[in-house]
Amino acid sequence: MNRILSIICTMLITFGASAQQKSKTLVAYFSASGVTASVAKQISEAAKADLYEITPKVKYSSADLNWRDRQSRSSVEMNNKNSRPEMAENIDNMAQYETVYIGFPIWWNVAPHIVNTFIEANKLEGKTIIPFATSGGSSIKNSVKDLRSTYPTLTIKDGKLLNSPSKSEIENFVK
Repeated sequence: MNRILSIICTMLITFGASAQQKSKTLVAYFSASGVTASVAKQISEAAKADLYEITPKVKYSSADLNWRDRQSRSSVEMNNKNSRPEMAENIDNMAQYETVYIGFPIWWNVAPHIVNTFIEANKLEGKTIIPFATSGGSSIKNSVKDLRSTYPTLTIKDGKLLNSPSKSEIENFVK
């Protein structure tokens, strides 16, 4: 009888410990102007997730972001599908995450190429990737299609465009 009680107690302790250990989630984002950063912080809070900013080694200036100038840094990068802007630092503990939200502003109807740098620098196979984006006029559909095409072995969900989202919209997205 004591042995049975001991086994039951061990099972309850183990179950309780695993119930307390929830899946680790990361919200990684690139934000050139702060708009995407604001949304990423809201998602991180709603999902109780870690937050990581994808920061370029060389920060983008206003001139770099001038999409009307064909010689601007962002224009040159986005016109070269193989461009991979260098990140300032890499995340060291990617293995602990099961779900990774990746946020970005939409540039030229796709994710900025520094998002590709982030994806390629980290082992995301076997993880659930949930894109979110901000945009002045584009939908997220082409960005997701491009990411899926570029990374066919990754599990990339449909994602969502989140321009000035309400708290309930963020909460529903996270669910």
